[in-house]
Amino acid sequence: MVLTLKAAGLLDVDAGEIIRPGILKIDGDRIVGLGGEPEGEVIDLGESILLPGLMDMEVNLFMGGRGESPGLSQVQDDPPTRVLRSIGNARRTLRAGFTTVRNLGLFVKTGGYLLDVALARAIEAGAIEGPRIVPAGHAITPTGGHLDPTMFAAFMPGVLELTIEEGIANGVDEIRKAVRYQIKHGAQLIKVCVSGGVMSMTGEAGAQHYSDEELRAIVDEAHRRGLRVAAHTHGAEAVKHAVACGIDCIEHGFLMDDEAIQALVDNDRWLVTTRRLAEAMDVSRAPKELQDKAAEMFPKAKTSIKAAYEAGVKIAVGSDAPAIPHGKNADELVTLVDWGMPADAVLRAATVVSADLINRTDLGRLAEGYLADVIAVPGDPLADIRVTKEVNFVMKGGKVFRNEHANTN
Repeated sequence: MVLTLKAAGLLDVDAGEIIRPGILKIDGDRIVGLGGEPEGEVIDLGESILLPGLMDMEVNLFMGGRGESPGLSQVQDDPPTRVLRSIGNARRTLRAGFTTVRNLGLFVKTGGYLLDVALARAIEAGAIEGPRIVPAGHAITPTGGHLDPTMFAAFMPGVLELTIEEGIANGVDEIRKAVRYQIKHGAQLIKVCVSGGVMSMTGEAGAQHYSDEELRAIVDEAHRRGLRVAAHTHGAEAVKHAVACGIDCIEHGFLMDDEAIQALVDNDRWLVTTRRLAEAMDVSRAPKELQDKAAEMFPKAKTSIKAAYEAGVKIAVGSDAPAIPHGKNADELVTLVDWGMPADAVLRAATVVSADLINRTDLGRLAEGYLADVIAVPGDPLADIRVTKEVNFVMKGGKVFRNEHANTN
């Protein structure tokens, strides 16, 4: 039976314009028509504007949220606690209008369980509410690298020592084993730490972690199995080496220079943004060395993303939640516009470019044959991107998860 969504307009993301009125016809989980007279059951969304479901290409649903003890959760929280917390984070993310996310790398003690794979399956089965999840399993990083929990190592060696299966891998043989383990247990992409970061307790934020030989081994294992590789990378040289070794997607890239940006363009690679955290992340209670890194890197995040956009880099939206709170993912879109990207480009980054990154040809547009991932906002996001923070209707795969409009015929 056909269901019609009726609104003041809908966004054509490719043309960057609002089509009025917004008439969208859905049968089951697919969009079957646009425009014309409403058919079947009608959900009247009034003066709202319809958008494709938004996407966030970097979240960690197992950290942040209610009940977490900042700084201690990595040693206090067992895997069941993390999973239970993730349920609320997933629901908040979906209700904020983000219908698809990449959960980009566990870096906690789990006994080898890929918690994000389990969460993705529970959501797909309808057991809990949440966005469609593309899980990465455990992030791959060397001993002492970014996402190896080193905050306790200086005074308590042995605390939070992770295994190869949990992503700590050194040398080509261990790396291949770590990647193969993630794939065996359901990872749909591989996350690797190519350089340090703001929250790295050891080394410079931009310093390259793995050798080129090790990076090529990661790419080889993933690509032979049809998976893409996302790389936490900040430093310009590290970005260039990652691209040369075949990495598909750079996360962050705050310290990129013109050569690194051009390497992304020349090799047709993606950049995931995570810029909002440069304004919103509170590092006031962090150790001084981390505050110093933030003071160096955060101002450069603004200039590097503008340069990347102007150079023609394929940009996808990622918030790095909980670096900003779960459910506040749209703050990333607002920051990108505030920092110089046009609203239509930002909306494409959060829809069709992100869909391309996860190799989904049925997501990211309001078009016939596409999955019915549809949200509504109370105004024109091309005129004011801030309306994406005020989502009032969420449909994922043809099922309504949020509707603040009572007028259903």
